[in-house]
Amino acid sequence: MSSPDQMPGQWDKLTIDTPEQTSLEFPLAGIGSRFLALALDTLIQSAAFVLLFIVAVMVPASIAAFWRGGSVWAAAALWLVFFCLYFGYFAVFEALWNGQTPGKRLTRLRVIHESGRPINVYQVIARNLLRLVDQLPFFYAVGIVSALLSRQNKRLGDHVAGTVVVHEKPFAEVQPEWGSTEKAAAAPYGARRLGAEEVQLIDAFLQRRAHLSPDVRSQMAQQIAERVAQKLAVPLEQRRGPILPGGDEAFLEAVAQERRAGYR
Repeated sequence: MSSPDQMPGQWDKLTIDTPEQTSLEFPLAGIGSRFLALALDTLIQSAAFVLLFIVAVMVPASIAAFWRGGSVWAAAALWLVFFCLYFGYFAVFEALWNGQTPGKRLTRLRVIHESGRPINVYQVIARNLLRLVDQLPFFYAVGIVSALLSRQNKRLGDHVAGTVVVHEKPFAEVQPEWGSTEKAAAAPYGARRLGAEEVQLIDAFLQRRAHLSPDVRSQMAQQIAERVAQKLAVPLEQRRGPILPGGDEAFLEAVAQERRAGYR
């Protein structure tokens, strides 16, 4: 669960305490980055609206030449498409792309639940239904005020759905510090079987380990490696044996490398 006692200097982070007694930190997206993502999505919507307008001008007249009354049905269908494009754009993309729209993907933002888990369809629908209120009276004024008053930059839709918008660094860009991945390639672990929680644990640790004290770093590496090894059914001798020297961190790097290779 998220830490309830964040100090003002920590308001730009969402801290999640996992059952393994480790902490994950997600950098919260500010109003500026969220507005940029929204602007990109609005440009995409506007381009779609222009195409839809061209179709709306041409299609009904063409249909009317062959089918009396067909232009009315064609116009009704186009208005339905317009409605779905305007109101369903964000919800559909966030549901299918795990909390991202094209604009969020380009700016590397993602909507997640405040517990750190991926959002589900119900949360997507809830946060986007409130978008109608957030954009009042113009230019998302209500949403901006709500975000300014929120410790986690939440608009009203986020409050209702229990979601936050965070910056993300793609898992595929996590670069290992040790030269162990070539040896690890000879002993694949089946990293594709990892769930979202294990992936987030590895990702967060590899990104912030350099800022941890040696004791905390070693303890976290061991705890995460044990969980991942159990998930992948990797015995201790394979995790720390001569094939992969370097300990638990080398094992996590090797798993990360295998998963990156799988993405490519």
